[in-house]
Amino acid sequence: MKIATWNINGVKARIDNLTQWLKDSNPDIVCLQEIKTVDEGFPRLEIEALGYHVETHGQKGFNGVAILSKSSPFEVNRGLPGDPLDEQARFLEAVFTLADTRILRVCCIYLPNGNPVDTEKYPYKLAWMERLRTFAAERLAYEEMLILAGDYNVIPEPHDCFDPKVWENDALFLPQTREAFRKLENLGLTDAVRATTDATQLYSFWDYQAGAWPKNNGIRIDHLLLSPEAADRMTSAAIEKHVRAWEKPSDHVPVIAYFDFAA
Repeated sequence: MKIATWNINGVKARIDNLTQWLKDSNPDIVCLQEIKTVDEGFPRLEIEALGYHVETHGQKGFNGVAILSKSSPFEVNRGLPGDPLDEQARFLEAVFTLADTRILRVCCIYLPNGNPVDTEKYPYKLAWMERLRTFAAERLAYEEMLILAGDYNVIPEPHDCFDPKVWENDALFLPQTREAFRKLENLGLTDAVRATTDATQLYSFWDYQAGAWPKNNGIRIDHLLLSPEAADRMTSAAIEKHVRAWEKPSDHVPVIAYFDFAA
């Protein structure tokens, strides 16, 4: 089974890229972030025509997440628990039954950016990460296959960006941010990409400005974190970098992992 995460940066603006990628890459489950549309505005028909079930948690103009899957989930939960006043559409959970009746939980995450740091946006980011840690700890107690996939807006380590000095004062790379990410991982989660390679210059985002893409001035902020049960079934992981060179691209590219759930 192939599971992917991709910050699409506006699903209606990138619908041609999305449908082409679905045909080419043929993932079984896709977590999309920044769909930037209400649920009713999502281009559902185009996706369903390719054989995908669609679940969305949308928001007008910004944020918004979706899960596309070749089979229908039996349970869907919208919104990250822990703050009933949080109205930002950043979290979606879908629960699937595999052929042998085991459970697969897939969570689509669009973690807050947090910039500018000297505003309320950074405390919101850190609070959101703590809520995610609490949620993950509760789900891990089920001892099921769990995949937390999405745009984390976190650069975990210096080698996950082209120049750490450029990012040292950014919310994506501040010590508090990276510490919160490590606390999440230390629950027992595995970073799918880093479990397969220590390579440098391995990025999932390139800004539209300053020639970042042709210069390969990127950062790795899109991650699939796996429970021990899911990590045991992973066979490989990769970043589908070529999509960034397409016409009208998102500034992110898909990150994917393969799993042998029949093993």
